Amino acid sequence: MASPAVDDYLKTIYHHTEWQTARITPSQLAAELGLAPSSVTEMVQKLAAQGLVTHRPYGPIALTEAGEHRAAAIIRRHRLIETWLVREFGYAWDEVHDEAEILEHAISDRLLEGIDERLGRPRFDPHGDAIPDAAGVVHREPFVLVASAPAGHVGRVLRVSDRDPDLLRAVDAAGVAVGAEATVTDAATLRIAGAEVLLPHGAADAIWLSA
Repeated sequence: MASPAVDDYLKTIYHHTEWQTARITPSQLAAELGLAPSSVTEMVQKLAAQGLVTHRPYGPIALTEAGEHRAAAIIRRHRLIETWLVREFGYAWDEVHDEAEILEHAISDRLLEGIDERLGRPRFDPHGDAIPDAAGVVHREPFVLVASAPAGHVGRVLRVSDRDPDLLRAVDAAGVAVGAEATVTDAATLRIAGAEVLLPHGAADAIWLSA
């Protein structure tokens, strides 16, 4: 079942548990993909038959080893392309997702390898998401969501969710960047480079710091 649709399912399931531990449910998967629950149920059954996911009726969905390997491969493509667009073509970090969605299914393995080599084999994309290596291995350090971090917690900004381009732009305008050292003042404020940074609405649930 080699198809962009299958890859999108696997990628969405993979991404759901990268920054938290709860497995995705069929209703959550349908909402993420913008599809009818009945369509998602049918596809999940097909993925299970192919040995790519495990699932019981009304229960959460998990990737098998084969499913995780395939998901990591498409995630690798997506994130390398995003990094390439930012570094080589001057895209902003809120502009790359849709372009990468198209290109990840189109470029050859040879071109992908060339992009990886040219970029110096980066480990993280512009949003701080880990880029799986060619074997599907991911290197990620312990993390904490800003909304869950206690006042006084000090850490580097590891990741900003790319789910909402408007929020990405607002976070960028506020002066929050991946790699910056930050101290949590409260759930709505960080101290970065000695300055108090008031976070945009929703940002505390979209920014991860090193634990």
